[in-house]
Amino acid sequence: MRFISTRGAAPALNFEDTMLTGLARDGGLYLPEAIPGLSADEIRAMRGKSYEEIAHKVMFPYVSENFSSEDFVALIAKAYAGFGHEARAPLVQLGPNHFFLELFHGPTLAFKDFAMQLIGQLFQYALGRSGKRVTIVGATSGDTGSAAIEAFQGLSNVDVFILYPHGRVSEVQRRQMTTPTASNVHAVAVDGDFDTCQGALKDMFNDFTFRDEVALAGVNSINFARVLAQVVYYFSSAVSLGAPDRPVSFTVPTGNFGDIFAGYLAQQMGLPVEKLVIATNQNDILHRTLETREYATTGVIPSISPSMDIQVSSNFERALYYAYGQDGKAVAKEMASLKDTGKFTVSQGAYEALKYTYASGRVSEEETSAEIKRVLAETGELLCPHSAVGVKIGEAHLGATPMITLGTAHPAKFPAAVEAATGIHPPLPPRMADLFDRDERVTRISGDVEDMKALIRDRLV
Repeated sequence: MRFISTRGAAPALNFEDTMLTGLARDGGLYLPEAIPGLSADEIRAMRGKSYEEIAHKVMFPYVSENFSSEDFVALIAKAYAGFGHEARAPLVQLGPNHFFLELFHGPTLAFKDFAMQLIGQLFQYALGRSGKRVTIVGATSGDTGSAAIEAFQGLSNVDVFILYPHGRVSEVQRRQMTTPTASNVHAVAVDGDFDTCQGALKDMFNDFTFRDEVALAGVNSINFARVLAQVVYYFSSAVSLGAPDRPVSFTVPTGNFGDIFAGYLAQQMGLPVEKLVIATNQNDILHRTLETREYATTGVIPSISPSMDIQVSSNFERALYYAYGQDGKAVAKEMASLKDTGKFTVSQGAYEALKYTYASGRVSEEETSAEIKRVLAETGELLCPHSAVGVKIGEAHLGATPMITLGTAHPAKFPAAVEAATGIHPPLPPRMADLFDRDERVTRISGDVEDMKALIRDRLV
């Protein structure tokens, strides 16, 4: 299988090169040249299978050129061995036709572990085979960074630098990034918001001299391997509710659009997905775009769901690529407008395609807190604020088709917001009980990309 850029001007690559490259050299994001399909019988055969078996079935068509079936089975097994629930991604029923997918049983208590733990294994295998060394730089609004550090710490052929917005992540998220002791991982607190970090990351990738000098690689959801790993739990959850003989819908709290785009891929592979619902907090650029056609950045407002405090949703470019009929030049034009003016207007045809595929909703801060309180009282499920945003919007889109709302993080990652809503201070799992006693190791830096490059060069010497 070959992978091509959303902007149409970069060479096609195989899966391994796509994974190690991250962002295409034309600034675009990689996608499969053709999305492989699974038949109804193949999906039906997933019933009763383990999460790992479903993962192999869903992902192997994308990776078969670079990984043998036997090796891929072993890498998947290693990736999910440390998860705290046998089902990996268990479903909990919240009410009639509404189900909650718990994606926070991984090592860092967030859905990012599903992709990052697997990518860590794939990187280690690929780099060990080639003898190469890479420098991973990631931007995070909280959970990607801790998941990446957990997955890559201590590896001999990888250096990891995680950029996060200073003062705009929860204390648990920060400590998960700053307390690991491995010398190959570096937490970098950036003055600015997530978009500052993500913008600097893209600038580094587009500086080909620097990119080649440090052998730059990325593990943000701009990396297609990240999105691919997230496709799996759409299949595992839908099959448990009767797919493919019964359609399902999904509501996804999202900021950078990667998690819901994985649902689109699952749908295109043959999963009978009726609705894909985008749930946003007060930083509602995705909802506003689906309401008005205009994608216009307005600045990030800090919220109690900080992992969604994003205005430039990178993976929305992938959605645009399909909405524009796979016209890379049209996508490149819109992305240039976004970079130059902070906005663009989706064409009428592309807008209709987006509206056909996605629905959306917005949740305020007050509504988020109220939803945490309501769901606990009515179901006993304690939600993190991001998950509460999803459940609130999911409730608004309930119908005859089962709705699965994706949970994003363990409530203990956001104890202040949860306690304010419920009076309950959610405890960390026993294996993390000493998190607040560990020493932190962090570097604070300006939002200037040149300062970040200088830091990375200095640490690699």
